[in-house]
Amino acid sequence: MPNHSIPYKNTGYFSKLICDYLAEDENLKPFYNRFPNLENFKHQLTEKQKNFTDEKRHLLSKRIMFQYGDNSISQSTLSNIDLLREHNTFTITTGHQLNLFTGPLYFLYKIFSAINLAEELNKTYPKNHFVPVYWMATEDHDFEEINYFNLFGKKVKWERNASGAVGELSTEGLKEVKQQLKKEFGESENAKKLISYFSDAYTKHDNLADATRFLANCLFYHHGLVIVDGNDVALKKCFIPYAEKELTENLSFKKVSETTEKLTDLGFSEQVHPREINLFYLKENLRERIVEQDGRFFVNETDISFSKEEIVKELHENPERFSPNALLRPLYQEVILPNLCYIGGGGELAYWFQLKDYFNKVEVPFPILLLRNSVLLVPKMLSEKLQKLNVSIEDLFLPQHELMRKHTKEISKIDIDFSKQKDFLKQQFKDLYELAKKTDASFLGAVGAQEKKQLNGLDNLEKRLLKAQKRNLSDELERVRNIQDQLFPNQSLQERQLNFSEFYLEHGEDLMDLLKENLDPLDGNFTILVL
Repeated sequence: MPNHSIPYKNTGYFSKLICDYLAEDENLKPFYNRFPNLENFKHQLTEKQKNFTDEKRHLLSKRIMFQYGDNSISQSTLSNIDLLREHNTFTITTGHQLNLFTGPLYFLYKIFSAINLAEELNKTYPKNHFVPVYWMATEDHDFEEINYFNLFGKKVKWERNASGAVGELSTEGLKEVKQQLKKEFGESENAKKLISYFSDAYTKHDNLADATRFLANCLFYHHGLVIVDGNDVALKKCFIPYAEKELTENLSFKKVSETTEKLTDLGFSEQVHPREINLFYLKENLRERIVEQDGRFFVNETDISFSKEEIVKELHENPERFSPNALLRPLYQEVILPNLCYIGGGGELAYWFQLKDYFNKVEVPFPILLLRNSVLLVPKMLSEKLQKLNVSIEDLFLPQHELMRKHTKEISKIDIDFSKQKDFLKQQFKDLYELAKKTDASFLGAVGAQEKKQLNGLDNLEKRLLKAQKRNLSDELERVRNIQDQLFPNQSLQERQLNFSEFYLEHGEDLMDLLKENLDPLDGNFTILVL
């Protein structure tokens, strides 16, 4: 089975919103700026260039260098950080939570999507520079979402109490996780490499933000990736005018609510619910919502409160204490980065669609939205088994009961499809209906009831025959089921369940090379890779 791809809509794992977007459905066009193709990037960069100052560029480059601290920086990354000062340099950004040891596989796919798109744009528009950026979600507070990863069907979990922004969490307790991994990984060279990655990241850095930056920098060392932490006092100063509007005018709530209503009228569900104030208040071990009541501003679940004048003063004096939530973070990102494109998963893009009118209102260019690459990694041994069983990889995307039904019908020597019999029966009843029309209504009803009864009878016979054949063919069906369970753990996409280490143990850096070589961010299809 060679490497290939299939349309997202054929996988069954992507929402109608995303499939419609990829199909460039007319109904969705008011909710984004430009569709992701090479030609549109030319217009996007012109728009962004007019809107982004040299002052911001210099500040950004300076702060990123400061954030890297004493990390070893590759020449390609160093060059990209320096290039950010130039008026013809732009970023391609993806973001992700600070998941323990990268979390699910798609962490790699997001970042390679950004790296490969930046490379493609550098070739297409050689007079400009394009830099891949990983935006660390250091200000999140959902520790329970990030404190584990799955390994060989078990959860590797970081046990500790946590509060406040996750980026500031100390790495206490991760030495114990390292010991657990040593037992799980074994003694191979690739295992030793993984342990050194984990150890150097999490036991030699004091907080989760520094640890995650170190790890991502190691994994993508030679690819020019630039890592940005938005939780930075100097960068937050750029956001003060927008945060002030948020506090005093509830602007995002009004505009996003209007857009969300338009989306729901089209049959799409709301991804993120806008609040009247979409900011959190940050202090050590504290990250709580800001709420307004009767002209006074309260920090939820605390005794901290401000008058309108006091909170505006606090914002100007301590901007680092104000943190945008999931809805406002995109704006913050676009204010401080010379960004052209945001690469995210289906859920992320769904809330970006809620933001277009708000961006227009605050006069910040809305970036091109690109669905990250999705990948199914198929070990060569499983690929060969599928070929022997004559099962296509596309079939494995079916729900398991449908897969079992389909494969039973394909391998059964008995025809389990009663469609011919049903068509014949319907034809017979046509004559009866003609006869019934010449009599009274009660006879017509009796004919209809009899037709329904006999069609149901054929359905039941078909189901019984299928069930009997499943029993007779159970050995082969079990083999197919086992392969699907391996490639789609918990009947979910592999990329959402497994950690990269399972594949790295066997393939080492070849895994990274394979992804780098095969992920085409503008392809618009789901990628299947045999390794």
